[in-house]
Amino acid sequence: MAEGSHPLCNSAELEERGLAVPFDVVYQGQTCRAFAIRFDGQPKAYLNRCSHVAMEMDYQPDRFFDASGQWLMCATHGAVYAPETGACMGGPCRGGLVAIDLTERDGVVHWHTAYNLKPLDF
Repeated sequence: MAEGSHPLCNSAELEERGLAVPFDVVYQGQTCRAFAIRFDGQPKAYLNRCSHVAMEMDYQPDRFFDASGQWLMCATHGAVYAPETGACMGGPCRGGLVAIDLTERDGVVHWHTAYNLKPLDF
């Protein structure tokens, strides 16, 4: 396994436009929730932090997609984000979501640390 790569879940746990798989990271010195989803066959992950106001976005545990299944939506203020990029697509956004690199191999999804992200066990 590559340096900075951390197993997250089995690939089957990320259902297309379904429930997210939550995990914790350290971002800018703070422990934060993050979430992984599958959209158009690709696993994607972001900090669970709306760019409008730094608060968690899910309207029920691990539910981020709007009713159409096309957008990630902040339950508090209605900011809408593109699942494939995290870009703000509407509502009160101040930029996009903070993306977390994922890879998928041998039936396992892995998340990767970056200069500003660390696993909790560091």
